[in-house]
Amino acid sequence: ANHKPELICALTEFDGLCGFRAPAEAGDLLAALEIDSLKPYVDLLHAHPEDAALREVLTAILSADPEQMTTTVTEATAACTRLGGPHAPYAEIAHHYPGDPGVIAAMLLNHVRLQPGEALFLGAGVPHAYLNGLGVEIMANSDNVLRCGLTPKHVDVPELLRIVRFEASDPGVLRPEASSDGEEVYETPIDEFRLSRYVLPQSTAAHELTLRTPQILLCTAGSVQAGEHALTPGQSVFVPAGEKAEVSGTGTVFRATVVA
Repeated sequence: ANHKPELICALTEFDGLCGFRAPAEAGDLLAALEIDSLKPYVDLLHAHPEDAALREVLTAILSADPEQMTTTVTEATAACTRLGGPHAPYAEIAHHYPGDPGVIAAMLLNHVRLQPGEALFLGAGVPHAYLNGLGVEIMANSDNVLRCGLTPKHVDVPELLRIVRFEASDPGVLRPEASSDGEEVYETPIDEFRLSRYVLPQSTAAHELTLRTPQILLCTAGSVQAGEHALTPGQSVFVPAGEKAEVSGTGTVFRATVVA
């Protein structure tokens, strides 16, 4: 009942998986591996209606015989390594999770590469994984997590299939929208959180940040003064609702709050 939308904003070049590819595109990616055990999945992805195709193939992958799937993943890993290009990320995933059916499941998802300052919004029910890179992540106040694979932890297949949104989607890379006071906002369709940033050039006057909602100010670059607190990269300060807040200095500050 409590959803967990989230937003990830890249601080470095950042790789992730986000939402389902178009089934035909996923089928082509699998077909290029030329592995007999994957051909039934390829046929399903090319022949069925979109939501049915994705549901049937993910169900088949996660319900397959473990020994047979281990063999398939091993063959797929070798093929991805040989092919490179769009298959390269999956070879890297398999290196960390050898034999995991999540390696095949991951090929149903969009691979996204973010540049610093770009972000992804992930609604509830959208399968995703963060592969490498450093970012600022913010999410709703919920710990509801279901796993598809690439983990030693339990995968609850029936519950996963009940709540996953089986629809192809464009990941929709977000870039911040600047306001007149220098705040750059990452717009999302939910009220549980609001993420923005200030990039403070040298010798900038203090920015007034007082809000009637609570907020967290996080320094990710430079040296920033937040009220009486001097922040360096990785340090943050919590500001209660209505308490006076301002930032100055030279650097980058992310501001996390809620939609008033």
